[in-house]
Amino acid sequence: MKKSTIGTTIAILIVLTAIIGGAVYHTQKNNRFVHSTTATLFFHGGGSSYRAETGMVNAAKKAGVTNTVIRADVTNNGKVTLHGNMHRGAINPIVEVNYENNRQLNFNKHGEYATNVVKMLKKRYGINKINMVGHSLGNISIIYYMLRNGQNKDMPKLEKQVDIAGHFGGLTFDGIPDDLKQPAGMKLDSNGKPNYMNATYKQMTAARKAYPKGQVAVLNIYGDIGNHTDGRVDNISSRSLQYLVASRAKSYTELKVTGKNAQHSKLHDNKQVDQALIKFLWQRKK
Repeated sequence: MKKSTIGTTIAILIVLTAIIGGAVYHTQKNNRFVHSTTATLFFHGGGSSYRAETGMVNAAKKAGVTNTVIRADVTNNGKVTLHGNMHRGAINPIVEVNYENNRQLNFNKHGEYATNVVKMLKKRYGINKINMVGHSLGNISIIYYMLRNGQNKDMPKLEKQVDIAGHFGGLTFDGIPDDLKQPAGMKLDSNGKPNYMNATYKQMTAARKAYPKGQVAVLNIYGDIGNHTDGRVDNISSRSLQYLVASRAKSYTELKVTGKNAQHSKLHDNKQVDQALIKFLWQRKK
């Protein structure tokens, strides 16, 4: 056999090996995750936008979870506009929710906004199962969505929720309404129940009946940079979610993140958080 022929044959074999190896790797990578039409909605924090969700979403895409990401813009009056390409039956689609009024302190409005997004997804794409991920004020959309729809069988079923840096028990900094302030001397019992509750938390306790029994798996992530705070929200406030949902949840898990990247506004760009999200929401069980 001529040297040129041998060289050509070797080159072809190398290319074929690379293609086959790449295909096997891609298949193994994708097989790590569930293949589901469940849509995962991300809700940003106060004074922010969908861009704050990009790090987490890109981490999921890079891992091979999905190739489908769209954005849902929501105006102050609740009108929803969808941007991007998605088809019915898309695998593990992600929806980046973007509120025009990103400092809305009427928490019932957050429930209305989230409801309108979910209704639009059901109408346009036939979505009947969802996951929800919230950061900071974005967690309020999840709770108030469930206060409205937890017992509504006509709405898509919430399967999993991830709460990041939630301020359920209230906030301690100045300039916020009294009904959102964390009460002085607040402590939690073994069930996560605060000894003192502000007006908003009292309203949210209706979630203890709104959530369907044994349906929603909950992961509650909070940061501790020292002194039991993420620098913006006390851990005790974030952990008070337990009393609101744990008795009805399919499962309830807390994850404390430490270090400088556990600061409140850095948690949505934290690799440990990314890994926890991906594992909890999409990784196949062995």
